[in-house]
Amino acid sequence: MNRWSLVASGCCVAASLVLSSCDIGSVGSAKAATFANPIMNGGADPWMIQHDGYYYYTHTVGNAIQIWKSRSLTDMAGAETAVIWKPPATGPNSADIWAPELHWFNGKWYIYYAADDGRNENHRMFVLESATDDALGEYEDRGKITDSTDKWAIDGTVLSKPDGSLYFIWSGWEGDVNVSQRLYIAPMSNPYTISGDRVELSRPTLDWEMIGEPTINEGPEVLVSDKKINLIYSASGSWTDDYTLGLLTADPGSDPLDPASWTKKPEPVFKKTDRVFGPGHNSFVKSPDGKEDWIVYHAAITSGAGWNRNVRTQPFQWNEDGTPDFGEPVAPGAWLPLPSGEPARMRLEAEKAKLEGMQATENEEASGGKIVSGWTDEDSGVEWEIEVEKDGVYRLALRYLNEASVPQHLNMTIGGKLHVDVSLDTGLKGEWSNAFIPVGLKKGSNTIKLGGGGSRLSLDSIDVLAPEE
Repeated sequence: MNRWSLVASGCCVAASLVLSSCDIGSVGSAKAATFANPIMNGGADPWMIQHDGYYYYTHTVGNAIQIWKSRSLTDMAGAETAVIWKPPATGPNSADIWAPELHWFNGKWYIYYAADDGRNENHRMFVLESATDDALGEYEDRGKITDSTDKWAIDGTVLSKPDGSLYFIWSGWEGDVNVSQRLYIAPMSNPYTISGDRVELSRPTLDWEMIGEPTINEGPEVLVSDKKINLIYSASGSWTDDYTLGLLTADPGSDPLDPASWTKKPEPVFKKTDRVFGPGHNSFVKSPDGKEDWIVYHAAITSGAGWNRNVRTQPFQWNEDGTPDFGEPVAPGAWLPLPSGEPARMRLEAEKAKLEGMQATENEEASGGKIVSGWTDEDSGVEWEIEVEKDGVYRLALRYLNEASVPQHLNMTIGGKLHVDVSLDTGLKGEWSNAFIPVGLKKGSNTIKLGGGGSRLSLDSIDVLAPEE
């Protein structure tokens, strides 16, 4: 068990925190059973999978494949991580590494990813196979995975049926010109080999699928219930506010290679709201105790942000017919209960810290009902004393609102010596976000101060994420 304590100086508030797999105790400062999106302050095409009590996560890095490992769904930004593969200097998979997915088959990990040689028209799917059962360990490059047409391909995933049969599903072009992206399926003889012809499952035909050019169906993901095989996919341009999720369904006993087995829902199943834009390219996991279903997805940081995206998560329900009911994507201003079975976390409210030249004002979307603002560069700041019982790298999940049109910067000092530049992205039209700041703390008391922000920056709270043991 990891024990540590925090003291918010200057306001007579002391807090002690005990983190373990089962409980948290605190005195004088609230332990939080809530969180706010995003769970990653940047990233696209998020993929998360559970295995042996851990969550494994990856997203598009662009020039490598990186895996995160955590027992917590919402604390992934502070998780153990490793770059497990870097592309060769030249060749068909040397550039533009997109949308990796991690799958477990027959005692080994397989990573499916899209890559090219620097020219988008040469994008194809490739696969890595683990040398051991360690997802963060070594991998062998199994090369390209393709059907006989060998056409442009991205966003590959796998449908695994109870009888052990495997099917590869991806987004591709019909020919050699980028007119539209369609969804294809083909049988597999093993996790790294396609063994038959591709079959088209879907193409953009509905109005909500055809916003932006070229028209797009991509990001297919499998979600199976006892009544349906659900294939959730992303539609319309990923650079638009209207990127959205659609749904294809098939009966569990049907032939997935027969297009007649699949029915397309005429309406999107997850789409933009007045505060969430471009939600798409998702994956699905259970809560730590297995009682809840969660969707992990990316969205634009605000309207018009295009490919400037972050990663979010929220629970979803099921319809009587075995299809998912995702509801609406929740805004970053909303607080959600932590996933069932995930331990509470320590939250430091900004208004309870030592304030220098700052003011606390009421805000209905703040975790404690108040925010702190009034930054005036070097003449203002917020300060805490944090005491830990072991050396380590901790993550400070700083929830902030940047209403300026440009990023802002805070200067963090630890013990008055170590200086860390904290960059806070703009919300453009004023939207909440999180910055996940790694800080090396020494056993005992550590003074942490944030200063230097601008006039349109507000701070709500900081969640302190301890290193996992």
